[in-house]
Amino acid sequence: MAAPLHLKDYSVESLRERLAREGMRPFRAEQIAGWLYQRGVEDPGAMTDIAREDRARLAAGWRTRALDVSNHERSADGTQKAVLRCADGAQVEAVLIPEEDRTTLCVSTQVGCPLACSFCATGAMGFTRNLRAAEIVDQVCRMRELLPEGREISNVVFMGMGEPLLNLDAVVEAAKLLVHPKAFGLSPRRVTVSTVGIVPRIASLLEQVPVNLAVSLHATTDALRDVLVPQNRHFPLSVLLGALRALPQLSARRPVFFEYTLIDGVNDSLDDARRLPGLLTGIPAKLNLIPMNPHPDSPYRPPPDARIDAFLRELAARGMTVTLRRSRGPDIQAACGQLALRTS
Repeated sequence: MAAPLHLKDYSVESLRERLAREGMRPFRAEQIAGWLYQRGVEDPGAMTDIAREDRARLAAGWRTRALDVSNHERSADGTQKAVLRCADGAQVEAVLIPEEDRTTLCVSTQVGCPLACSFCATGAMGFTRNLRAAEIVDQVCRMRELLPEGREISNVVFMGMGEPLLNLDAVVEAAKLLVHPKAFGLSPRRVTVSTVGIVPRIASLLEQVPVNLAVSLHATTDALRDVLVPQNRHFPLSVLLGALRALPQLSARRPVFFEYTLIDGVNDSLDDARRLPGLLTGIPAKLNLIPMNPHPDSPYRPPPDARIDAFLRELAARGMTVTLRRSRGPDIQAACGQLALRTS
């Protein structure tokens, strides 16, 4: 049986085409997007600038809501995590991270993850299925309802549960809605898609939607990355980094954001720090260092502060642009690498 039509499965451009095939006027797509994403109205009957007969057709044949909040927690640092339930009972997590000048939403793209990175709690869950575009987009709709009045989601990062590029079509449709002026209207520079390096799909992503690219690196040698990120056996560092050097979309103003999780005694040596700049030569890059966030599914732990500081100093001395990312929401299992449907 075919899945029911869902308005949030379609970018504005795709919805124009679909509505035309259904015998409706294509410009209704922009009107629908305004109601769903700018006003948060999900009842087609309330979309008052759409003809009554079209509203009736939408109400009868289309769904407008993909997720419901089944659990919600707030961290001591203000981070919020929600468990969101799909129509088939599958669950994913999304995380809101408030800061003084922005509010970032971390969204999931798969139920679980098939890649089994050894430091990541989601990878230990295994993989159930890809999310529909509607289930990705509805994370934004549901999570913004948890914000206080006057606060808006300013940034969206595809860094939650799952590998986004293994669900490329749905991720592209969702990202197009995030940046479309008639939908969520975010600047493309405020939308980031993260990948461990599914090389054949990176160029396709950036050709279809001009978002930021983040790459989960985590190691400076293939031998270690094979253990931490098993996908490296398919696309080793030379292949991944070579593909990034060839991307025409990258520049000093639009760099790759490399994510590097620091793990005590594993990838945090000064030799690792010395290798990093050479690895990234020729790639416009910014490096985010993330101390390992512990969880029950991994034996790894974060390095002591002194070793983190030494790693940072070594990179800075070699001219790298580096940011140390502070963990947010670890007390509610919401920090990077901790998402596994656990509650505090």
